[in-house]
Parts: sequence; structure tokens; C-alpha cells
Amino acid sequence: MDIRAGIVSAIILAIAGGILSMYAGIRSYQAARKLSFYRLRRKRQFGAWRFMVFGIVLFVSGGWLITSGERTAYQYFPPTATNTPSPTLTSVPTITLTPTITLTPTETITPAVTDTPTGTSTPFLPPAVEVLFKSDVTPNPDAVFSSLEFSTRYDGVSAVNPNTVFDNPIQVMYGVYTYDQMLPGSQWTALWYNGDNDLVCYKSKPWDGSTGGYGYTDCQLPADEWLPGTYRVMIFVGKEWKVIGQFVLQGEAPTATPTQTQTPIPPP
Repeated sequence: MDIRAGIVSAIILAIAGGILSMYAGIRSYQAARKLSFYRLRRKRQFGAWRFMVFGIVLFVSGGWLITSGERTAYQYFPPTATNTPSPTLTSVPTITLTPTITLTPTETITPAVTDTPTGTSTPFLPPAVEVLFKSDVTPNPDAVFSSLEFSTRYDGVSAVNPNTVFDNPIQVMYGVYTYDQMLPGSQWTALWYNGDNDLVCYKSKPWDGSTGGYGYTDCQLPADEWLPGTYRVMIFVGKEWKVIGQFVLQGEAPTATPTQTQTPIPPP
């Protein structure tokens, strides 16, 4: 059981226990009112109030677990990241058909575009991004990052309803991860590529987080610039790539609304 599952279980138990305790207290209090002897009635009523106070404490505990339980647990038990191998691209061979009848063509047609399969390439930093490095700290080669979870919402700890396929329109996308063995001050870089392999977002800076925990990278664009296709996100520490994630964006991006510019008319 992971930390999130444990917190959810504790929330369910707290709320269920609170309901049962409140129910028992109310029933006990109603039964006490029917007793004729004063001391016995007061004793039973006191016990009923203890049940109800305990139920309130359980409700408050459940509310705290909902709002802050998981965040607090991660502060004391940082998640252990798992390095994700790079996905490799495999070219698909074409099927060669053997004709049974040979025809003599009278005209040779040259195709305008030739499909050439691309081989597997190692992720690399563009020189224009590499020249922006500011850190003098040597990165830890053992630093690891978990696989990326994508969502259009981030609650400060994790991605809200993560998915790999999204529909337009959107304006921001988050890539959430866990990490371990990072050195503060080492250069960290995130690159966002769209389906046309164009760099649409990037961020490169000295690492200002802790040595382990959870984090995110985000890309904010105008809604009309989120074109449909498969987006790839790469994270580097120094010049070494650590993780690659991808998601699919479906549907056409909304058309930008043109703005009218008033041209002054010169006086006659």
C-alpha cells in the first residue's frame, strides 16, 4: 500500500468511525432520558456526550487528512523515484508485393515525397538552451526522476486526474514527477516539444528544491497555439537526460480572435 492509499483508508475509517460514534452517542442520550433514577440517567448522559465528542474528533481528523494528510506524509516519507528508460522508436518495414503479371509502363512517375524511416536518437540539449546554463555545481549522476504524469491541474502535491490523452481547448499542461538524490544548485532543464518537433516551452535553472520529493514542470500557451498531436517532455540534469514523457492532444485548437486596429484619418 502506498502513501496515498493509506491516507484514503485513514480518511474512510475516520469518517465511518465518526458517524458510528455520533449515532451511538445520540441513541445512548435518548435512552438515558427515559431512565427514572437521576444518578443513573446522568451517568448514561455523560457516556453519550463522550461518544459524540469522540465522533466530532474523528470528523475533524478526517477533514485534516483530506486537506493536509498526504502533503504532511510526503514531508516525512519522501517518495522513491524510479528511473524510466527512454522509449525507442522502431521502424516498420514495408511489405513488398510480387506481381504475377509484369506490365511495361509507358511513363515513369517519380513520387514528390519519399518516406524515410527515422532511427533511434538520443535526447540532447539544443545549443541555444545549453548556453543559458548558470550553474557551476557538478550534477549528481545518480539523481533519478520518476515517470511523468500529465494533467491540466496540479494541487501542489500531485497531478489531478492524470491522463495521457487530452482534448482541446487547453491553456496549461503540468508534468508531475518525484525525484531523489538531486544536488541543490545543479542545472535542471525541461523541454516541451509539439507534434511537429518544435520546441514550444522550456525552462532551465539551477535546482532550488530539496534532494528528494515531488515537483512539476508546466507549459502555458495561448489556447490557439496548442495544436493537436503528440507532445514530448524531456527533463535533463546538467547535460544528461533523466526522463521522457508524452501525451496526446486531440481536437483542433480554437481560432484566435483578431483585434481591430483603428487607423487615424489625417485631416484634409
